[in-house]
Parts: sequence; structure tokens; C-alpha cells
Amino acid sequence: MTQPFSVIALLVVCLATVLVAVHGLRLSRTTSDFYVASRTVRPWWNASAIGGEYLSAASFLGVAGLIVVSGQSGLWFPIGYTAGYLMLLLFVAAPLRRSQAYTLPDFAQIRFASVPLRKITTYLVVLICLLYIVPQMHGASLTLTVATGLPDWAGPLLVATVVCLTVVSGGMRSVTFVQAFQYWLKLAALVVPTIFLLTRLIPGNDPALRVQQLGERLGGGGSMGLYETISIIIALLFGTLGLPHVLVRFYTNPTGQAARSTTVIVLGLLSFFYIWPVALGILGRLFTPDLGQTGNADATVLLLPGTILEGLAADLLTSVVVGGAFAAFLSTTSGLVVSLAGAVSQEFFAGTVRGFKISTVLATTAPLLVAGLTSSLALAGAIGNVFAFTASTICPLLLLGIWWRQLTSIGAIAGMLTGAISCALSLLVSGLLTGSDSFWVALIRQPAAWSVPLAFLVTILVSLATAKRVPRNVERILARLHVPERSDLHD
Repeated sequence: MTQPFSVIALLVVCLATVLVAVHGLRLSRTTSDFYVASRTVRPWWNASAIGGEYLSAASFLGVAGLIVVSGQSGLWFPIGYTAGYLMLLLFVAAPLRRSQAYTLPDFAQIRFASVPLRKITTYLVVLICLLYIVPQMHGASLTLTVATGLPDWAGPLLVATVVCLTVVSGGMRSVTFVQAFQYWLKLAALVVPTIFLLTRLIPGNDPALRVQQLGERLGGGGSMGLYETISIIIALLFGTLGLPHVLVRFYTNPTGQAARSTTVIVLGLLSFFYIWPVALGILGRLFTPDLGQTGNADATVLLLPGTILEGLAADLLTSVVVGGAFAAFLSTTSGLVVSLAGAVSQEFFAGTVRGFKISTVLATTAPLLVAGLTSSLALAGAIGNVFAFTASTICPLLLLGIWWRQLTSIGAIAGMLTGAISCALSLLVSGLLTGSDSFWVALIRQPAAWSVPLAFLVTILVSLATAKRVPRNVERILARLHVPERSDLHD
């Protein structure tokens, strides 16, 4: 049954997104505007935009669903998502901004001047972005089906259409405005229902009894083992370092110091945001525990208002959540499409504005088709697999490329291919395994704990074996990455 308030909220969010993007269109004229917003985005604005694109379907819907399914083990996901930005602050943000790159393949080219490495990096960026966009499409399908009764293909089609219009209209500059707006919209869409539900529930219940029930249910079934917990933490910490749509935002800061300031602000914004899906997950664990058994846990945030309340109040709160959920899908997909279109355009269309726009259409159409041919996985779990793959591929190139002068292009290629093959094969095989909780099955289902160290080890060993291939200009390149610019010193 279609809920009119939810449909209205959805249309308002889409219309607001397009209008904000049109504002960016008035300011986007040059190639630099489309790729990196002419490197003029200030820390607070950029931090809001990063929060908008990073807090995806896995954060808005998946975290609460994980807590419903796994109890306290699900808390590791918001912790890992946030802590990954501390790694970015310490090791990546400022050097990456100083590289003067537009995309990750650009960074690989600047650091090593290797065409094969650049191509492999491009293909990995394309694959990672596709893998990340598809769960956003599935989340949109889930949201529209549950909350509005519309067919399951409507959500992905709407997301693809709005994102394509947003990115084509003004590239990175338009997307920056859109994502900053959508971070605060998503936050409000969680804060308002959570506070309202708590104010209605607390007076009518015995607090001591609820605390006791909460302790029992959070620690109850579905908890992850020690190895799985460690592997997920490694995937989230190191995977954040290699996410193309996150890294490209640091290219938009005016200085390296501004990139660091942006990351500090992002840590605060993420920490505050994750309070609310965790709170809703705890409420779901108390009031809708059956969702974890029916395989519909990702709908917890959408179904809670209607489960706890009745009538107009339930419909209005549900519509607020639906609007926030769609903002999450739109903002994350926009960032991913910008990264994907940038990599494809630089590789196949000479990096022109026209090539960027063509690449944008391709970057929204391809995942739409994939989403239509695949079924939805648990959102946080699907995104967790992308983090594991990214940590095993892009992360070694980025960390060692910034901090280790002896890295060679051959070593980087060997490490990325090793990480990609080992992680991808494990995840593919894990899809065939059912009903087993043995340690060996856990190794395959959560490969990051061994695939990430393996990728780093192969990268280092092959680089040492090919030491004569260290770029001759490595000292000059590393100096560019690590020596503060004049603008850094006066920022």
C-alpha cells in the first residue's frame, strides 16, 4: 500500500537535490571545477560533503539492522567506519592533497610514471565503485518497497536518474553542495524519529526492566567470533584508506593543512551521526527482534515508527526516515559516480568535460543494470566486503606509495593483483558456503585479516626484488607529498 507522506518526502528530497545541483551548475565552468571543484572547498563545507557521501545505505539502514541481528557485535561497524578516518588523518589526507592529482590513477601515474600501473588502478577503481554503488541501489529498492509500496525497480531507477542529473550538471562542484546538504538532512532524519520514539517510550516503561532486557538481547545470539571481529576491524580501518569516492574529496581542499582540518571535523561529524542508528538498532533489538530472524533487519529503521506508534505520527515519522534514507543513497552514489566518471574519463576520454559527462551516464547506467540482475544482500555486510577488497588492493599502493621510497611499480602491481585475487576468490567461495561456523569457513567469509597482510607482504618483497626499478625522481615526488606548501604554512 502506497504511503502518501513517504512518497511526498521522497519527491521533496529528489527535487531539493536537483535544485542544489543546479546552483552548482552556475559555478562550474572549467575542467578543474568538474573534477576537483577547483580545489577551493573549505574544511567545514568539505567535511559535511564527506559525511554526506560516506554515510551510505550501510550506515543509515545497515548499522541498525546489524545490531538487531548481531547484538553488541554490530557496534564494531560504526566504530570501524569512524576510526578509518583517524587513519586517513594520520597517514593520507595531507600528502594526497599535495600530490596535485585529480584521481587515484593520477596519483599512481605521478608517483611511478607507469602506464600499466595506472591502467590497473583505473580498473580497480571502476570495480570498487561499481561494487559500492550496487548496494545503494538495493537499499533504494528496499526503502521504496517497504515504505511506499512502489515496485522494487523504481528505487534504483530514481536514484540513477537524480544522480546522473546532479553529476552531469556541475561535476564535483555540484556534488559538493548536494552532499553537504544531504549530510544534515540525513542526520535530522535520524535524530527526530529517535528522540520522538524515546520520549514516547521512556515514560510508559519500567526503566530497570528495559535495561535488563537490553543487556540480555544485545549479548544474545548472532555474535561474531574473535577472528571475524578482528577481520572486520582490519577491513574497515584499512579499507577507508582506499575508497575512491572518499579520497577524491581531499583533492578539493585548497591546502594540505585544510585536508587535515577537514578530516578532524569529519571524525566529529561521523561520531555524532552514528549515535542515532545505534540507538534505533537498540530499539529494534527490543521492539522488533523478529526482523533479524525474517531476513528483513535492514528495514528496522523504516519499520520502527509504524511498530511503536500508530496513525498520523507513525506515517509522518516514517516519511522523515524515508527521506533521509533516500538522501543517503543519493549522496553516496553521487560521490561514487564522480570518482568512477573521473577515472573513466581520464582513461578513455582524454579527461575533457564532455568525456566526464559521457562517463557519468555510463557510471550510472552500468550499476543500475547490475542491481536489476542481482538480489539484495545485508547492506552493511555487502559494504563490508567492499571495504575488505579495497583494503587488499588500493590501500597498499596508497600507504606504501606515500611513505616508502623503495616501492616500485612492479611491486605495487603484484600486491594489488594478489590482494584482488585472494580477496575476490574468498568472497565468491563464501557465497557458496551455508550453515557452517567453523574457523576455516570464517577465514573465507572474512578474508581481510589475511588478504591485507598478504597484499602488503607481496608488495614489499617484489619491490625489494626489483629495487633497480625505483623511480629516479622518487625523492622529488616524496618531497612534494610531505613538505608543507607555503599556503599550508599560512593557512
